Parts: sequence; structure tokens; C-alpha cells
Amino acid sequence: MARFDFYFTRLLYESGDWDVDVRMPSNVLNSLVEYTTLKVDPAERMIALSDPKVLEAPFCYLAGHKLVQFTPLERKNFERYVRGGGFVFVDDCNHDIDGLFAKSFEAEMAKIFGASALRKIPNNHPVYSSFFKFDGPPNTSVELNGWGDDLVHEYLKAIEIGGRVRVLYSNKDYGCEWDYDFRNKRFLAVDNTRFAVNIIQYALGA
Repeated sequence: MARFDFYFTRLLYESGDWDVDVRMPSNVLNSLVEYTTLKVDPAERMIALSDPKVLEAPFCYLAGHKLVQFTPLERKNFERYVRGGGFVFVDDCNHDIDGLFAKSFEAEMAKIFGASALRKIPNNHPVYSSFFKFDGPPNTSVELNGWGDDLVHEYLKAIEIGGRVRVLYSNKDYGCEWDYDFRNKRFLAVDNTRFAVNIIQYALGA
């Protein structure tokens, strides 16, 4: 069986809509192959948050537009995974800090990790220099498109455990920004998936 340094895991959860931005993972995986020396599994893996196999994943992605309301087993596995050294990138597809996804996800994090666990991270955080250099979270074209809260969010939030980010949380809708056929990257002045490479390199360095 082939061994990989990295495989992309999308978390399925019973509430809400987890199956968003279906082309994004293949695009991000292509960027990892293009820019890094990682041995990358080219296939996205989709694992239910209630499945104990999730505890083996090097990186997990959770996104949606709607309600996030974990079942007791989903909540237990999320906490075990994060406290055990896992990494979850969570993306609000509404790009709306007052939207249903944002409010319900943040409520779940407060329930699991405490009310003050999810905090803004500074724009000189190591995640912004783990591979490429950024001066904070790159903006997305979808943030001012008339949907969401019409704000450009100049920060990301995170839950840190043991001095490392274990849950990285975005209201910027990166998934939508990166959701296109990877062959179309040649039409971009600057490849916008570079920040995804940073996130994954940071996660693997944990």
C-alpha cells in the first residue's frame, strides 16, 4: 500500500451541509504537489466525524452554510481529535460573522473547549509564514460580493492547545475562493491557493 505524507480529509457531520466546494480539495492537493515535496494522496477522503477513523487523519476540513450541531459522538470525536494533536481547518461558506454557520459553530466550540477558547490570532502568527509569506489572512473575492456580511475580515480565529493552533477558523470563505478546476490556475495573476499550502504545512509541523 502506498504511503503518503498527506491526505485531505473532509469531515461529514449530520447537521448542516458539509458537501460544499467540491472541486476545492483537488485544487489544493495539486498545489501541494506543485510547490512542496510532500507525497500527497490525490484523492479526497470523506470521513464521518462520528467515525473513529477520523482520529488518524493528519488534517481535517469542515465547512458549510447551515447549522452546526454536533451529535454527542461527533462532539466527543472532535474533542479527542483536537486535544490529541489533530488539526481542523473550519471555513464559514457564508463569510458572515452573524450567520447561522458562524453562530452555531462558535457555540459548539464554546461548549467543547470553553467560552474563551476561540480567539483572534495576530497577523504575524507563524501560519502566515509557514511556507509562503503573508501579512495576515489573504482577502477573498467573495467577501464583498453582496452576500454574507459585506465585510472583509482582517483576521482568523483559532483554538490553541499546547501553544499550537489545533482549530483554525475562517469567515472568509476560502473554500469558495479555491473551488475551481486546478488547470485554470494559469489564468490567475497570483495563485490564491498558496495560503492553503501554508495552512497544511503548519498543520503537519504540529
